[in-house]
Amino acid sequence: MRVAEKVAIVTGAGAGIGAALAAALAAAGAKVVVSDLDEPAALAVSEQINAEHAGATVGIGADAADTAAIQTVIALAEREFGPVDLYFANAGIGGAPGLDATEDDWDRSLEVNLRAHIRAARLLVPQWVERGTGYFIGTASAAGMLTQIGSATYSVSKHAAVGFAEWLSVTYGDQGVRVSCLCPMGVNTKLLYSGRDSGARLGATATRAVVSAGEVLEPADVADIVLTAVDAEQFLILPHPQVLDMYRNKGADYDRWLRGMRRYQSSLLAQTH
Repeated sequence: MRVAEKVAIVTGAGAGIGAALAAALAAAGAKVVVSDLDEPAALAVSEQINAEHAGATVGIGADAADTAAIQTVIALAEREFGPVDLYFANAGIGGAPGLDATEDDWDRSLEVNLRAHIRAARLLVPQWVERGTGYFIGTASAAGMLTQIGSATYSVSKHAAVGFAEWLSVTYGDQGVRVSCLCPMGVNTKLLYSGRDSGARLGATATRAVVSAGEVLEPADVADIVLTAVDAEQFLILPHPQVLDMYRNKGADYDRWLRGMRRYQSSLLAQTH
């Protein structure tokens, strides 16, 4: 789908990948609702983009996992720009380390990293099917294809996000609904370093695992890759191409892969004090 003259919503757009996506969409000629739980951040990103592309965006503070808030964001998009063509379910949170994660930790990870996608799709997909067109882009992670050393909540919720995107594509792909799933490794955002900054040994190990596995990309570079993939209507978006080789190795011999991951984890823990 070409994004020029389309209407897009980007969640988690107050910083990082979301802000870069909003800017790239506006530069490509789309109209964008910049949504973030941090309203001042969303408004600041919107204002910055509009300074270069007048009237291209509007900002709003909203909880991407709350159905009523999603409805409000959709209504804003329709009122300001018209029917929503693309929804970037980009908002996400880092995970809690190990089995020490509380019930609240699990609930929050599943709410933001998974149910936010489900709730948005529930509202948008029926109208897209009726119109015969629409595009859902879910931000997951390479952790959703491989795993996340250190954080069960992050790994499990991101696996689920990948699974939901696959299900959406299988179920609605022949009814005009396009679906993509973004699965990066390290991107230079606050989220990447949340494990290191948590003070927990497993959290620090989680960050070290990502930054040592490949290049840490800038959000703007990821946004460019995403828009190229959206233009091609490509399901799996891998800013780090080596993730596909890792995924193939995992599937080719699961036990060998698990042994290798345990060795990798041990080496990382030995470096973390």
